[in-house]
Amino acid sequence: MKRLILILAVLASPLFAVQPDEVLDDPVLEQRARDLSVGLRCLVCRNESIDESNAELARDLRLLLRERLVAGDTDREAIDFIVDRYGEYVLLKPTTTGSNLMLWLAGPIMLLIAAGMGWNFLRNRSNAHGTADTDALSDAEKERLRQILDE
Repeated sequence: MKRLILILAVLASPLFAVQPDEVLDDPVLEQRARDLSVGLRCLVCRNESIDESNAELARDLRLLLRERLVAGDTDREAIDFIVDRYGEYVLLKPTTTGSNLMLWLAGPIMLLIAAGMGWNFLRNRSNAHGTADTDALSDAEKERLRQILDE
């Protein structure tokens, strides 16, 4: 029974990430903070949102986000403030503009280049096998080849 409780506690640990002292009194602002914090990356845990992370930096980001919302910022202004402060890496879903556009397009472009090179290689390879010219052999070479094949 103790093991079951321990396993459930470990599995439910992301649920305890937002501490009770962080929760705002206004339920509307708290819901906005929760909705926004799901899209922000914990810089310590990498692929966890700050809403799920127990790291101290994630807690600081949650508090900062709530401070900005209480101060009257819109959702966009609060996110922009955090991005300006910590960089675009803090977004779990980065934008597809500016320098990120090159990163988004690099994979498909490299795939197309590799497919083109593979197609070109296979096309040249099939042409190379079809150009074997037996007429280039002299009569003496043809006779010698016939002798070898007869043996």
